[in-house]
Amino acid sequence: MFQRLREKRQDEGGFTLIELLVVILIIAILAAIAIPVFLRQREKGWVAQSQSALKNGATAMESYATATGGDYSGATIALLTDEGWKRAAAITDANVTLNVNTVDYCVQVVHPSLPAGHTWKTSSYNANIGDPRPGACAALTP
Repeated sequence: MFQRLREKRQDEGGFTLIELLVVILIIAILAAIAIPVFLRQREKGWVAQSQSALKNGATAMESYATATGGDYSGATIALLTDEGWKRAAAITDANVTLNVNTVDYCVQVVHPSLPAGHTWKTSSYNANIGDPRPGACAALTP
């Protein structure tokens, strides 16, 4: 009976240490390829959040100007929120700067999740340019 058990154990095949190490190595290589790609996709999502917030801010600003006869000067973040400005949860009032005068405006957003050196960390929407751009608001002409 013991002879049969011993023969059975020898017949049972398992993975050798080398086979297990090769599988672990393959998984590590795939992870090394996939993780940077995933992180770039997250950054693209954060950039899209900033751009969306800026476009929505511009729409709210134009809505506000329509209600005030084309005057942007009294606009505040709270008033734009009342006009329907929607932002991602990561972009709070503390991350938004609004530069206005009577005929011009610039909305600036700093996305807290983007790394410090990222091109879109600070982005802005200037009424004269008409689309979101990386970088801070330029000075408005009085």
